Amino acid sequence: MNYDIEANLLSWEIGKGRIERAVELGNFIVHLSPAGKPILIEILNASKFKTKLGDLRTIERISEAF
Repeated sequence: MNYDIEANLLSWEIGKGRIERAVELGNFIVHLSPAGKPILIEILNASKFKTKLGDLRTIERISEAF
């Protein structure tokens, strides 16, 4: 997983192979192999996503306390 601070982009390689096309789903871009399997996921505006992820972790800790 890599974060480009200048582009505010988080990229996550989840598979190997050649990328044939990409599909944009809101703030996510999923790069697909010729067989349609995900190879790379990019998260646009990653700093906002990272903040929301932190919020989820806080909620998880609160629920563990009860």
